[in-house]
Amino acid sequence: MTGTAAIHYRVECADRHAHLFAVTLTIESPSALQRVALPVWIPGSYLVREFAKNLQNLQATQGRRKVPVTQLDKHSWQTGCAPDKPLVLRYEVCAYDHSVRTAWLDADRGFFNGTSLCLQVDGHTDAPHAVEIVAPKPVAGQARWHCATALPPVKIDAHGFGHYLASGYDELADSPVEMGVFWSADFEAGGVPHRFVVAGAPPSFDGERLIADTQAICETQMRFWHGDKVGKRGGGKPPHDRYVFMLNAVDDGYGGLEHRHSTALICTRNDLPQRHATKQPEGYTTLMGLISHEYFHTWNVKRLRPAEFARYDYTQENYTRLLWFFEGFTSYYDDLLLRRAGRIDDATYLRLVNKTINQVQQAPGRLVQSVAEASFDAWVKYYRQDEQTPNQTISYYTKGALVAMCFDLTLRREGKGSLDDVMRLLWTQSDGGPIDEDDIAAALETVGGRSYATELAHWVHAAEELPLSDLLRAHDVAALDDPAQRAQELGLRVAEANGSVQVKMVLRGGAAEKAGFSANDEWIGIELPATKGRPVQGWRLSKLDDLALYLGEHKKITALIARDKRLLRLTLTLPTGVTTWRLFAQDAAKLSAWLA
Repeated sequence: MTGTAAIHYRVECADRHAHLFAVTLTIESPSALQRVALPVWIPGSYLVREFAKNLQNLQATQGRRKVPVTQLDKHSWQTGCAPDKPLVLRYEVCAYDHSVRTAWLDADRGFFNGTSLCLQVDGHTDAPHAVEIVAPKPVAGQARWHCATALPPVKIDAHGFGHYLASGYDELADSPVEMGVFWSADFEAGGVPHRFVVAGAPPSFDGERLIADTQAICETQMRFWHGDKVGKRGGGKPPHDRYVFMLNAVDDGYGGLEHRHSTALICTRNDLPQRHATKQPEGYTTLMGLISHEYFHTWNVKRLRPAEFARYDYTQENYTRLLWFFEGFTSYYDDLLLRRAGRIDDATYLRLVNKTINQVQQAPGRLVQSVAEASFDAWVKYYRQDEQTPNQTISYYTKGALVAMCFDLTLRREGKGSLDDVMRLLWTQSDGGPIDEDDIAAALETVGGRSYATELAHWVHAAEELPLSDLLRAHDVAALDDPAQRAQELGLRVAEANGSVQVKMVLRGGAAEKAGFSANDEWIGIELPATKGRPVQGWRLSKLDDLALYLGEHKKITALIARDKRLLRLTLTLPTGVTTWRLFAQDAAKLSAWLA
């Protein structure tokens, strides 16, 4: 098969117990000083992850002659070889990352993204790339593995192993591969064949429920973008001709990564739908939202994308200030389209919106960094969170979703269409291609009949509060004030385990910061001042809610803290009037005009 493409990869499971993939790369017509490189990041996850750290034993040959390989930097190499004679590179990749971004291999499962395993060949990135995925040798007592990927097949066996052909390196990098003994089912949506594979599912897993809900989500999104006749004669045509969902169910994990014809997902096993359950796990709604989010990316980010992403540069950061649109607006529509697909009701949807609002309102960084700045800083802030993250930055996912909601509710209040119309207009005018902020502004003006430059300046490019309360009230959704939970009231984020309260974050301007709390403190207990007839009292804390039991009427206490093996006494004044939002629909009929 090496003669069918200029670039050919053979991927084998070299040692499942050692977590090693073996890759053989054949370059049919190399240059005299052929350069190869492994990407430093994967599109959709904006952090330099240094995948080359997992590559080892790189060797090169031409025929029987060994070719010298020189490493040029952290992720690229150069070979001195005879030009136009096949060059063969052999190497191994250690695959021990359960996430959707890299690669994994053990006795039970294999998974990889092309960016983790496949060296990019300089000068040949747009040439066809052939990939041979070799089935591992069967193990006695274990079922044979299957292989799932959205790569176009050339010649594969009944289990999915064999030869595939990508149009270029971009398609190879954008097509993850799942291997192992997994559950699998097929369905159709909008005339497009879909496949869903689930690794690690427990015996209680309800696959029929998952497929029914996923199919409804896919069909709803296709109608959103292309109209009710999508996939039918005279109707709109989806941009993809196949799609594969790959879900890995683990003990603890959550996330997803979008691709043009597939998505890789991870969730906890408890979040999967369960057979014969009278009520599905609360986490299943979150999983459906994740499925909806990644599928919406099929249009919004994989095709309709920032102009800066017209062509990816895998060697360094690719900056854009538009993640508030491509991730944030997707985050707005993921749950909204669950509601329109009939997978959740109005009350559940409002609870999800409520959660997003409180997440943003409880992050002091919303008044420090704009959501456009957060988009640009994703490479150094969003994916590198620490104890100061909520004080310095804001999530372009959550605040971006609220910006989308503000535009949607503003357009609807003004009687000028909706954000749905804006999204579809952007799709048609750009032909599903790269856009910039001027395109977004122009689409808003076309639909709304006026300029929205002021809103973009205040909501996107300034660190200001959003007019959420007024806009929700205009759609008969009231924002009620509920007492904040204890941690939020004090301005803390804590972890409670084994009878210990560990301070993880101290929020800017809160009571805990004013008292002198610091991240990584252990809050051991409290002292109450002496009162008439009662001496000073000390109490041990095993969880934050213990405060309600011990405080009584006291408003000022001494917090006993352990920091760096030192015991400290901090004066803590308990705040009053700290609240969170609780959304309440006053008119269900008016609400349905927005949600239905």
